[in-house]
Amino acid sequence: MSEIKVEPIEKYGLSAKSKPKSQFSTIGIVGCGNTGQRIALMTASKGVEVVFLELEQEKIDQAFREINEELDRRINHWGMTEGDKRSILSRIKGTLEYSDFKNCDLVIESILSRTREDAIETRKSVFRCIEEYVSEHAIIATNSTTLVITELASELKHKDRCISLHISTTAPEASTIEIVKGMHTSEAVCEDVHRFAKLIGKTAISVQESPGLVTARLFVSFISEACDVLMERVTEMENIDFVMRNGIGMPLGPFEMADKIGLDRVIRWMENLYEEFGDNKYKPSPILKRLVRAGYLGRKSGRGFYQYDENGQKIINSGIEAEKR
Repeated sequence: MSEIKVEPIEKYGLSAKSKPKSQFSTIGIVGCGNTGQRIALMTASKGVEVVFLELEQEKIDQAFREINEELDRRINHWGMTEGDKRSILSRIKGTLEYSDFKNCDLVIESILSRTREDAIETRKSVFRCIEEYVSEHAIIATNSTTLVITELASELKHKDRCISLHISTTAPEASTIEIVKGMHTSEAVCEDVHRFAKLIGKTAISVQESPGLVTARLFVSFISEACDVLMERVTEMENIDFVMRNGIGMPLGPFEMADKIGLDRVIRWMENLYEEFGDNKYKPSPILKRLVRAGYLGRKSGRGFYQYDENGQKIINSGIEAEKR
């Protein structure tokens, strides 16, 4: 009787190292404020691992608190289950070190800056720190709408892997991503980012490199004109929002949308565009400036053009026009 050979089955299987890795299995996010959190949630909900970086542990803890609150709101509105929440949270990690981006396939910068000069220099520094630790094949992107990627990537060794990737987070139903190819961005990177957009369930729109892209340029003109109409006393603020919602079919009126985005953010967009183009239509309205100086930033502060309760719901008849009456 011949001897039976016994061989371990393990050598015929895939080892942990040889298992195929999807192209965007892990992404990084620099800055986990409101926008960074939205990006983290929309990617983690699609099965992608997320590593976000903040400057302090306190900011990491705050980000997780706010992410938890957002997921609880979705559960309360029957948008997900407790199991979904646990699954999403298990894919999101916070860090204080850029070195934790070493396994990321894509890193998205999503920070806030006070002035255009500060924004450019800070983002350039962030890009350099990212490049120091990620692989040469990783894509480096900015979520900024008013700064051009060619300028932000100008000091990197591998400029061809940098791209502008504006993910709209102002409306949950927003399904588009504006993708901007810089002067040095390779076609392969553009194609990869289009695949990433599809992976997270978004439609990619190619946009020429221009400050403000499509969304910011049209929106700030919209809110600027709405402020002019209000200052001319053509009608009351609530009526302007009502007309745009019910007459034009917009989900929110201009003042409601500005409150949702954040009035300080709107002013930053406008100042950046004004400095770039020099057109008066981009100058922030005195109404916007007055509200921001008073600390009325919109929903996030509980007060902007309107007042909001602790759940971010608008309090009826609470706008600046109502105060005058």
